[in-house]
Amino acid sequence: MDPTDIPQQASRLQDQLCFALYSATNAITRIYRPLLKGLGLTYPQYLVLLILWEQRTCSVGEIAEQLNLATHAISPILDRLEEAGLVRRGRDETDGRIVRVELTEAGSALESGAAAVQ
Repeated sequence: MDPTDIPQQASRLQDQLCFALYSATNAITRIYRPLLKGLGLTYPQYLVLLILWEQRTCSVGEIAEQLNLATHAISPILDRLEEAGLVRRGRDETDGRIVRVELTEAGSALESGAAAVQ
């Protein structure tokens, strides 16, 4: 299909499904922001912690896969969570190439406070 064949109306921003999804995502993030601020978390940090509260430990690759992000996008989030004392990272005992992430006691304790956010 030639792009010039697309009706002019189809190029309107408000008619784009991708824009509707983008707007909805931003709205949800804005709702969560003040609720998470009380816990000292950003929305991406909260998503990582949701995974860890369910699984207790997993690899960086598994977290990235569940969030549909690249592993290099997860590292800064994990850096901040580790600095806050909520998670710790270490090499997998059987495969040193794999970095595993686990909750600390402080990270586990935060789960009950986060229940109110949900």
